[in-house]
Amino acid sequence: MFSSRLHWDLRPNRLAQALGALRRLGAEVLDLSESNPTRAGLSYPDEVILRALREPRSLDYEPTPAGLPAARGAVTDYYAARGLIVEPASILLTASTSESYGWLFKLLADAGDEVLVPRPSYPLFEFLAQMELVRVVQYPLTYHDGWRIDLNALERAAGERTRAIVLVNPNNPTGSFVKQRELERLVELCARRGLALISDEVFSDYRLTADPAREVSLTRIDEVLTFCLSGLSKIAGLPQMKLGWIVIGGPSALRAEAKERLELIADTYLSVGTPVQHGLPQLLAAGESVRQQITARVSENLAVLRDLVNDDSPAQILKVEGGWYATLRVPRTKTEEQWCLDLLEQDKVLVQPGFFYDFESEAYLVLSLLTPARSFREGVMRLIRRL
Repeated sequence: MFSSRLHWDLRPNRLAQALGALRRLGAEVLDLSESNPTRAGLSYPDEVILRALREPRSLDYEPTPAGLPAARGAVTDYYAARGLIVEPASILLTASTSESYGWLFKLLADAGDEVLVPRPSYPLFEFLAQMELVRVVQYPLTYHDGWRIDLNALERAAGERTRAIVLVNPNNPTGSFVKQRELERLVELCARRGLALISDEVFSDYRLTADPAREVSLTRIDEVLTFCLSGLSKIAGLPQMKLGWIVIGGPSALRAEAKERLELIADTYLSVGTPVQHGLPQLLAAGESVRQQITARVSENLAVLRDLVNDDSPAQILKVEGGWYATLRVPRTKTEEQWCLDLLEQDKVLVQPGFFYDFESEAYLVLSLLTPARSFREGVMRLIRRL
């Protein structure tokens, strides 16, 4: 009696079962997978955030499909502070990046159509696409002293029913940015094949290296229909506020038609809360201090990781350019799952296996650089001893 959209196996995997058993026993586990900034020991400007939600105008319901003008103006200011010109008219507010994907799949694809997504990457696309009856086709990222898009494989993956190419910039968990030459070829392919580009830029503020060849944002692209996604969850460390946005770019006629159709979708749901829209300028300002703490935490933990995982270590740190995660290549003497289970059950350290992110081969472990510093150092030391 239920929809075929919900066909996934919902049983907990072995790692989740082992973690649940330890927590029921009251064991203290060093969680090196923590990605929730509100639980990472950061200092939040509580009063400023709460005051931003006390705006009396929030008591008046003003349904505006694209989002309140003042809120979209705050997003414009966010980009202007980064040297990017984004007009308020090109912005559409959503409740989250996940909702943004859902609306874009509705906009661009019919049932059975395809979107290209990177592999490895965050394991959410298949769920979001299936909810819209859209098929995910993966294109590979390859590693040779740094991550690159396999552009030839991507072009081969683009079929007759492909409607869009999804970029995660920087990628989660590889931390790799799209490079200018890669983008040039992607734009050419999209123009030739009539495809849209969707650029997930939620981690773009967290750059760990300097590289003039990378593209931090696709908001400047005007040759093809482009959608850039971001929101409060990552850039301000405020996932509980539930506000994201889509920046629409591309040729003027296509951009206008996409905006009109997206507003129709948004008007159907009207999911973005009024208080968070009125409070957005203050929330973005308050998020600056949180973002600075996250940047410092991530940089510190990455330095610790590089210090502990040295040339004599059996593990290798894959090059990371941005974001909140680091990936270790570990010996293939065990499966990723077994490495993770041994670390959890014997060392009380929780890390994620590479197959959670669709790494194509073994054996990789993914660590969150957002973890509190003392826990991160101790957890990595236990991991190295286990290796």
